[in-house]
Amino acid sequence: MTTVTATIDTTRPVATLINVFTVTPDRQDELIALLARATEETMKHQPGFICANFHASEDGERVINYAQWESEDRYRAMLANPEARVHMDQAAKFATDVQPRLFQVRSTHGTGRPRPH
Repeated sequence: MTTVTATIDTTRPVATLINVFTVTPDRQDELIALLARATEETMKHQPGFICANFHASEDGERVINYAQWESEDRYRAMLANPEARVHMDQAAKFATDVQPRLFQVRSTHGTGRPRPH
């Protein structure tokens, strides 16, 4: 697996997918493993894919997929791809609720200091 860093920048015209999955704590790790496998096998080979990151809530009840696509059109084309749909349908079976939304970065803030390694 290659290390990829999401770039969050208001000047970068990307479509940002934030998908919140509600899960039972005993399924959280399994869902993340499925999402990671789907990304490696299918999503990252779709035209316009930039990166995907999976976040696990401390209480075990949420998984957040933060992904970037070159454009909304590229994201929508992926949704129409049957191979990608299979993975999304599998992930939805793990969750009691799935809430995907596209966003645009409008504002970013930081200390300006280098991040510790």
